[in-house]
Amino acid sequence: QVQLQESGPGLVKPSQTLSLTCTVSGGSITTNYYYWGWIRQPPGKGLEWIGNIAYGGSTYYSPSLKSRTSISRDTSKNQFTLQLSPVTPDDTAVYYCASRGRSLEYAYWGQGTQVPVPS
Repeated sequence: QVQLQESGPGLVKPSQTLSLTCTVSGGSITTNYYYWGWIRQPPGKGLEWIGNIAYGGSTYYSPSLKSRTSISRDTSKNQFTLQLSPVTPDDTAVYYCASRGRSLEYAYWGQGTQVPVPS
């Protein structure tokens, strides 16, 4: 069973960089045809896909966030990382890491981490 766990600094000030790491256990981030993504949910709103990194290292981003987003990975640690910069209060959300196979549906999710960006 694949398990994912987000970690990060918590509160991020406006104009700074949000950096979150997802640690994966029970599976490898290089497993063929698996994608490792970041999704967020702002307060009172629905889920928003941020982007993902594929088993081979290719990255894909939401067009609306692409200019501020970078997703990378450390295969030796079985981790992948989100960086979003610069942040504004509109980036306040619960951030999730998740994974999927060839299906478009994310089957495995982390528990989520709250990231406030104060105004």
